[in-house]
Amino acid sequence: MEAWKRLGGFIGDHMAFVSPTCVVLAVLFPEVFSVMKPAVTAFFAFMTFQGAISNTFGNLARTVRHPLPMVVTLLITTVLMPVLACGLATLIFGSNPNLVCGIVLEYTVPVAVTSAIWINLYEGDPALGLATTLVSTVAAPFTIPLTLHLLLGQVVEVDAARMMGEMLVSIALPALAGTAVNEFSHGWGARQLSPVLAPAAKIALIMVILANSTGVAPYVRNLTPQLVAVTVFIGLFACSGFAWGALAAHLMRKPWAQRVSLTYLCGLRNISAGAVLAGEYFPGEVMFPVVIGTLFQQVLSAFWGTVLRRMKSEDAAGETAGELSS
Repeated sequence: MEAWKRLGGFIGDHMAFVSPTCVVLAVLFPEVFSVMKPAVTAFFAFMTFQGAISNTFGNLARTVRHPLPMVVTLLITTVLMPVLACGLATLIFGSNPNLVCGIVLEYTVPVAVTSAIWINLYEGDPALGLATTLVSTVAAPFTIPLTLHLLLGQVVEVDAARMMGEMLVSIALPALAGTAVNEFSHGWGARQLSPVLAPAAKIALIMVILANSTGVAPYVRNLTPQLVAVTVFIGLFACSGFAWGALAAHLMRKPWAQRVSLTYLCGLRNISAGAVLAGEYFPGEVMFPVVIGTLFQQVLSAFWGTVLRRMKSEDAAGETAGELSS
């Protein structure tokens, strides 16, 4: 059992290397790893369950009673970033409205389910992560059409039933089940079960990265100079999402756990939802900016985990120095 736990710790400590390696492998061998796509929802459900085992209904109630971090996150993800994406994309790629549309769509979709997994991995606030992801997904059938209409004049109809069904299976039910296990076992779930399941959850995350990254392989193999420019833009703009979340938490003077949560909630998007909308309502070229985000999300998640850990160490060193000087 100790070897199993050490494996989980090794994966967690080396995600900055594991994530980009998985993306590269998926792009090089998409036919090998795409067979796992049907299992992605099950992987999500398991990871959400494992992350929620350390949660309590009291924590969820606290998140609802003190909603400012959630509200700020939703404002950043549904207002600030789509508006910035539209303005910058129009300025840089205005000659190609399809690429502009794809970039805006990429940052109009809801918060990604994987944010909860990264939040748990770096000791964030799981209640804030789960609650914000749920609210973002529930609101998406309304916010996506409204945002695209206001910014681009595009009219789309989001499949609310499909989105709600995916949310129930991959987020809501596993989160409630995990929280209930911990609550009714009086903390046994968090103390004993969660550490045992944690390595499996990290392996599941690797499987998700491998499976989801295969979708970008055809686009990477057919890059043009303009598409390379779009790829660079998406990478930089995706990184800014994490930065907005970290900055907002810092300005609000939130504790470490909520700083981690805001960083990942603002940085990660439900790309699969964006890809579905792009395929149903827009020309094929719109798909590229949406799907290419797969190259960066998990790699940036690992990078920001390293940044956050360094920030935590510096904060701890500063507090120790302050105590010694006093």
